[in-house]
Amino acid sequence: MKGLLIVNILVLGLCLRGQAADVTVPQSTTGPGARKLVWADEFDKPGLPDTTKWTYETGGNGWGNNEKQFYTSRRPENARIENGKLIIEARKEAYQGSQYTSARLLTRGKQTWTYGRVEARAKLPKGVGTWPAIWMLGTNLSRVGWPKGGEIDIMEHVGYDEGVVHGTIHSEAYNHVKKTEKGGSIPVRDVTTDFHTYAIDWTADQIDFYVDDQKYYSVRKATLGSSEAQWPFDQPFYLLLNIAVGGNWGGRKGIDETIWPQRMEVDYVRVYQ
Repeated sequence: MKGLLIVNILVLGLCLRGQAADVTVPQSTTGPGARKLVWADEFDKPGLPDTTKWTYETGGNGWGNNEKQFYTSRRPENARIENGKLIIEARKEAYQGSQYTSARLLTRGKQTWTYGRVEARAKLPKGVGTWPAIWMLGTNLSRVGWPKGGEIDIMEHVGYDEGVVHGTIHSEAYNHVKKTEKGGSIPVRDVTTDFHTYAIDWTADQIDFYVDDQKYYSVRKATLGSSEAQWPFDQPFYLLLNIAVGGNWGGRKGIDETIWPQRMEVDYVRVYQ
């Protein structure tokens, strides 16, 4: 997501409806590329997020996108488990010099993956100014910086364009600063009222993007190039979940100050390899 202004997107005319909740956790995927479950959070224990799996990124510095929120740490108003769901809640309130609060959870320092299927079942916030994301960053980010470390946006959504979700990759060669990022989008008409499963299938050769098991976009190493600048996706990545408020993309049409608080509800996150 950060810092991401998606400009060129592929739009496929596919409208999807919500799915019923899973009763059991699938221990493997099916088909020729079957994989086993290697990590998951089902968000079954009420309270704060599991500190063995998640940490917080905090601050109110705009995050390179002129965002308006302050990301807090271990504050249940912004991140908590309730009724079997992770709740990330953005609120309109004065805090540490910002006018909004939210949370940004990540697995950095806890768990990383190279390749696999990464999926999350979520219901998104509603309203102009919201910018939720489920995404990944390379573990070498602190050493090489963005976008050299690579970024995979499993799902992004901006509230002023409610019926569309986006999936994107960023690298040194392909990123929004150069207006060369590679991404796709898909119409999903009920993202703020129903849960949908957002996923990537990531291999050494390509990354496929899915909503409810419908593939809508792919990027291929053979097409983009195999240098590290073109394809930094052969290294460990960690996962992030957050809601931003406003920003260069999320705030393009302003922020509706009457809609808060807004939440992203996450039913589960699962990784298969």
